[in-house]
Amino acid sequence: MASAASAPPTPGNLKRIVAASLIGTTIEWYDFFLYGSAAALVFNQLFFPEHDPLVGTLLSFLTYAVGFAARPLGALVFGHYGDRLGRKKLLVLSLLMMGGATFAIGLLPTHATIGTAAPVLLTVLRLVQGFALGGEWGGAVLLVSEHGDARRRGFWASWPQTGAPAGQLLATGVLSLLTALLSDSAFVSWGWRIPFLLSGVLVIVGLWIRLSVDESPVFKKALAQAEARKTDSTAAAEKLPLVAVLRHHWRDVLVAMGARMAENISYYVITAFILVYATTSAGVSKQTALNAVLIASAVHFAVIPLWGALSDRIGRRPVYLLGAVGVGLWMFPFFSLIDTGGFGNLLLAVTVGLVMHGAMYAPQAAFFSEMFATRMRYSGASIGAQFASVAAGAPAPLIATALLDSYGSSTPISLYVIAAVLLTVVAVAAAKETRNRDLADVESVGGTEPTADRTPDAHRV
Repeated sequence: MASAASAPPTPGNLKRIVAASLIGTTIEWYDFFLYGSAAALVFNQLFFPEHDPLVGTLLSFLTYAVGFAARPLGALVFGHYGDRLGRKKLLVLSLLMMGGATFAIGLLPTHATIGTAAPVLLTVLRLVQGFALGGEWGGAVLLVSEHGDARRRGFWASWPQTGAPAGQLLATGVLSLLTALLSDSAFVSWGWRIPFLLSGVLVIVGLWIRLSVDESPVFKKALAQAEARKTDSTAAAEKLPLVAVLRHHWRDVLVAMGARMAENISYYVITAFILVYATTSAGVSKQTALNAVLIASAVHFAVIPLWGALSDRIGRRPVYLLGAVGVGLWMFPFFSLIDTGGFGNLLLAVTVGLVMHGAMYAPQAAFFSEMFATRMRYSGASIGAQFASVAAGAPAPLIATALLDSYGSSTPISLYVIAAVLLTVVAVAAAKETRNRDLADVESVGGTEPTADRTPDAHRV
């Protein structure tokens, strides 16, 4: 029989939980991606106007990368308290921090008004964004994974992952609309602020939905067991989540970090760097490049749940490896299509790239959740995911732009992504398949190894 903690919730309750996670991750990623798009389009002019345009773009992407540097710290702090206090409380805090920082960016004076203080303030707010996002992802995917039906965990847990393309879609859509309606001078003067200020409205909606859901039943059960052990004088003291992760799950952390390399690098090359490459090397207008990313993000959103469902049938690893290899094989055609300058080829390049990326991103939520024990799951999943982002997503647009500046060719950029793919393939191939694991049974008690591989027959797919 299924344990009470792992029994499937009612369909209505599960949909509400998925909606709460999805709306939160959409807003968080909207805020995060909005910065990336603005960094590629206008921040070089507004905050770094004293430099050559491409150098200004490099400096703009450097502040973009700073947000990634704060994500591991957010993973550590939010992971620790999320494993101690619960997933829901920390998700509300992350949403408030991200939304507040994004709204404040919309109010920032530029370099023309306050000089060098402008990029400094921009960098500080970017750090707050990164810190909040570092804690958001782990809590959002766990809230769904720990509520959901074990037989369809890959499908349900993939829905918070659609928050990334949904946020990208929303951010790119707003920017695309503004660039279409406003002149270049009006957009640079004041129009760029509108999408950042809209974040305040989105946060209110997100909080209203997120506050309406219950805490994870799996976490409640684990917390009750931990409290019971405190009253048992013979039981070993419970270790800090970070210490427990490093003792019992260090291999899983390394696997998660390796798995993220191709996924993270390819995504930011395809969605952020593309705005630079298409407009400077291929002669494509800003509006055309934004429209291509906009349409491709909609396709990305649609295919992620499909890849998640497939991972429930054939496993997390096969789907993940398919996506990694697919991205690697697509890189040279990707840039060749963009070089033609045609919108149809540009759209095809970005869409296929994001579909292949989705095969990695969709099973990632369930895959990482299933690696770790309940009382260290928030810490383990967040650390594995966010520490990799420092080496992967953070410098990806910066490295790609620098390679383009140095070599004047897309070939080194393709090789850069392919190198990341090879690392991911090795990491995922070395991992164990996790789709049959019961999260309620993944528990480390009294300092012993977690019993992650003990899966009741009732939860086998």
